[in-house]
Amino acid sequence: MDYTTLATPEVLATTIEALKARNFNPITVANSAEALEKIKELIPAGASITSGSSQTLEQIGYIELLKSGAHPWKNLKDAVVAESDPAKQAQLRNASLFADYYLGSVHAVSQTGELVIASGSGSQLPPITFTSKNIIFVVGTQKIAPTLDSTIARVRDYVYPLEDARMKSVGMGGSVLSKLLIFETEPAIMGKMVHVILVNEVLGF
Repeated sequence: MDYTTLATPEVLATTIEALKARNFNPITVANSAEALEKIKELIPAGASITSGSSQTLEQIGYIELLKSGAHPWKNLKDAVVAESDPAKQAQLRNASLFADYYLGSVHAVSQTGELVIASGSGSQLPPITFTSKNIIFVVGTQKIAPTLDSTIARVRDYVYPLEDARMKSVGMGGSVLSKLLIFETEPAIMGKMVHVILVNEVLGF
């Protein structure tokens, strides 16, 4: 199966309606530059932010923006990395779980509206599932698959081997697929907002 072809307009329209029905907020943009501008629009000045490891965020220029410091947000992840004292770093890491905004991507989106996220350590899952009130996922539309079963197949057969090879290439000994989150819906009672920025560009795995 080809996992690198962008979604057709018809598939994209179906997916958008399914995401809305599950209380996600889908947003469509044409390219990486528009995705980065949309992030800037969504996050207010002074908000605290954190993010997971993401090839997609790197590709759209978000990580470079954070490194430059040319943004109006409080970057909690940067504070964790900068702290050398282990006890203080642990406190900062715990605090970062409650960032106002968590940014990342997903590994697959079904045309029926489910989001699928694979993880080795699970470190990115608490803000996604509970602690952060605002989530922004940036997703290339090549990650859209017809059904929930096919999204999981995408993760196992395509994403995991690529991530394992990437980890080995940087001397990390490989990856492990230890946790798989199926994000079915976001109940309105939780007061969370989940934005899904769908980009008409091949991004990430």
